[in-house]
Amino acid sequence: MKFVAFERTLQGTGASRRLRTAGKVPGIVYGAGEPAQIELDHNALFFALKKEAFHSSILEMELGGQTQKVLLRDFQMHPWKQIVLHVDFQRVDERTRIKKKVPLHFINEENSPAIKTDKLLINHVATELEIECLAAQLPEHITVDLGTLEKGQSLHVNDLKLDKNVKVVLRGKKNPVIAAVTVPVVEEEVIAAPVVAAPAKGKAKKNEKQNQK
Repeated sequence: MKFVAFERTLQGTGASRRLRTAGKVPGIVYGAGEPAQIELDHNALFFALKKEAFHSSILEMELGGQTQKVLLRDFQMHPWKQIVLHVDFQRVDERTRIKKKVPLHFINEENSPAIKTDKLLINHVATELEIECLAAQLPEHITVDLGTLEKGQSLHVNDLKLDKNVKVVLRGKKNPVIAAVTVPVVEEEVIAAPVVAAPAKGKAKKNEKQNQK
């Protein structure tokens, strides 16, 4: 994906506020040299952030007539408004080793024996994984094939088919679950017992007198 950025000369809270008023977003590019202060068109960036590939792939940034390869590292949103406040990018090249979270794309779920035969459910325990690899080998997503899952089974990180140069960052977890077969929860309908109204006091006394007779 490609996008255009412009050099930003003015810095500080006041300058950033004026940029946002003018429909721009302040940002920074760091790594492989001196950090560069940049600004981007807000609307273009806002819609780019809605695309999965913008978060998990190497981007081509045009800045000052030159194209640089960068990776989105962070962005800040307004607490309640649909406004991007700031964005961070990292310069990368083929030799840059990076750690990045990438989304998981699940396939063949409907063809698994757990779904097709046993009418069970498959719970997606994780929706993304943090991986470590060279920037040139960064996948946009990781495909997870659920087509063989059966009743009582689960799929773990070690079951994934990854490129030999891509390493999953486990952070102390040995072999976390990615997806697991679960039994649907059946909600039982509770039928309330009929409520018998107590007789009125006057009627109760009348019945008591008749019984005494």
